[in-house]
Amino acid sequence: MARYVIGLDFGTNTVRTLIVDVANGKEVATAVWPYRHGKEGVILTRDPHLARQHPADYVTGTEQSIRSALSRARRAVKRFRTADVIGIGVDTTGSTPLPVDASGRPLAFDKRFAKNPAAMAWLWKDHTGVAEAEEITALAQQMRPHYLAKCGGRYSSEWFFSKILHCLRTSAEVFRAAYTWVEIADWIPAMLTGNETPGRFKVGVCAAGHKAMYNDTWGGYPDEEFLGSLDPALVELRRRLAPQAHTIQEIAGRLTPGWAKRTGLPKDIPVAVGAFDAHLGGVGAGIAPGTLVKIIGTSTCDMMVAPAEAEKPLADIPGLCGIVNGSILPGYFGLEAGQSAVGDIFNWFVNYVQPGGARLGSHEALTRAAGKLRPGQSGLLALDWNNGNRTILVDQRLTGLLLGQTLYTTPGEIYRALIESTAFGAMVIINRFEEYGVKVEQVVNCGGIAEKNPLVMQIYADVTGRPMKISRSGQTCALGAAIAAAVVAGSTAGGYDTFAVAQTAMTGLRAKVYKPDPAAHAVYERLYVLYRQLHDCFGTTAWRGNCHNVMKDLLALRAENSH
Repeated sequence: MARYVIGLDFGTNTVRTLIVDVANGKEVATAVWPYRHGKEGVILTRDPHLARQHPADYVTGTEQSIRSALSRARRAVKRFRTADVIGIGVDTTGSTPLPVDASGRPLAFDKRFAKNPAAMAWLWKDHTGVAEAEEITALAQQMRPHYLAKCGGRYSSEWFFSKILHCLRTSAEVFRAAYTWVEIADWIPAMLTGNETPGRFKVGVCAAGHKAMYNDTWGGYPDEEFLGSLDPALVELRRRLAPQAHTIQEIAGRLTPGWAKRTGLPKDIPVAVGAFDAHLGGVGAGIAPGTLVKIIGTSTCDMMVAPAEAEKPLADIPGLCGIVNGSILPGYFGLEAGQSAVGDIFNWFVNYVQPGGARLGSHEALTRAAGKLRPGQSGLLALDWNNGNRTILVDQRLTGLLLGQTLYTTPGEIYRALIESTAFGAMVIINRFEEYGVKVEQVVNCGGIAEKNPLVMQIYADVTGRPMKISRSGQTCALGAAIAAAVVAGSTAGGYDTFAVAQTAMTGLRAKVYKPDPAAHAVYERLYVLYRQLHDCFGTTAWRGNCHNVMKDLLALRAENSH
């Protein structure tokens, strides 16, 4: 008898429900519900760094997308029954913390704060806390350097405490009204299971470890002395944070009768502890030691795992977004890196610069023009920092750069240079992993760009000199959440007892592999040297070189590759 699981995927603009056959990972139905508040689901203001979401969209989106997916499953599978759904997994963006009251109710549901962006969820790409992130980094360097060692050496404005501290400094009335702050990766499973009250819901180690400096070796979250040195008001918050974080192998609770009625699902089915979309995307792409999973979209997340019980201790790796035990797979350290903008850079060029108008300046037209060029032919080199640098520099104040343009530079040449810049940024991350002993044996890509743009994948293969493989699923984040659901359901209910067994049954790779072209790779090796020169010049304080050669070397490469 078939058994099914649900993966709930809360993205930047939509919530997606995916229904998966436990036996083979077949995706039998999916439904997407666009958030209703703000611009494409994001609350914006005149502050370009601000990005918030209204939690009402999570509630309504959960109900609507599940109901729609179940309806589609009944039409797609003759013998599908909702009674055969055995579990739910949840992935979300992050760090996306939400201020709640003493009952766990979002402050945005309070009439006093209904239109106040500070009372809403602070979306992952909200960078209003840049100054606070610098303050946290500076204090940790002085008081608790081991905190920074596990999160790449710098604390980010994208993360939990930067946002909360910024709220305290700029919206004190919201901070005072909040009993605590909860990542939506934790709040949504709590909502579904009736465990929203602080002290009852389970905190996921994925969010806590990568974004809030949680670590079991120093007693969980940063200590009261440290947080109190940032601001005494944070001490009370620290006392209200959960004492223990949990992996996705654990049950957050069971679906309440109320939510069963709202969705049409069976009551009491288990809901897994939540995690971030990229981390569960790694699970859905079949992540294992030696496998780098790249989730490529508007930004990228690069995920790896390393055995927690290895003979040789795992080194602290500067520039990573965290090294956290159990954050991706139980029993393994989860390692997260990434680029703050990839697809967003291509969208910027098409939507803001608008080269050639609608006909000649579309992604499709620019991709065709870029594909006609050889490596080095454009004479251009770019830095992929249009939204700051996440890894390895961890500096959101960095900006993009295009070098080498002439009066004859074409939009297609620029578009290719932008693609190449993101590939060079990806190469920096691969090299950083391997510099510290984490061997990258294969690269598996997922996300819309990986699936739909062969040119990007070929350039990535040519730049890195590595085959680019593609995950079989086009919905790896939701699939990873569904795999977590299958594991918390357990074999007695028709699921699995371990992630290794579940991944073997439910994940796979596509037949198409993008293999590096040796001649193209040779040119890109020379371009990468120039990229690293600019990277270190503009991105570090330690660099003491000279960039006099860069433009001339680009001209030489253009001359060599133009015939």
